[in-house]
Amino acid sequence: MWSDPIVSEVRAARDAHARFHHYDLESIFQDLKKQEQRSGRKYVRLDSRRVPRKADRPAKS
Repeated sequence: MWSDPIVSEVRAARDAHARFHHYDLESIFQDLKKQEQRSGRKYVRLDSRRVPRKADRPAKS
């Protein structure tokens, strides 16, 4: 099976970051938020959208 080297590199970096934080999601999240703040970039938060239930969706023609 073919393996994309870029995908492999991203996955390795993500795993190394998670391992550094002992796979603790709260710790990973807090670290990413700190990196976001230090970057000085402006981040946009979009409002969440409600996904309609199947019964509320219009019928397909």
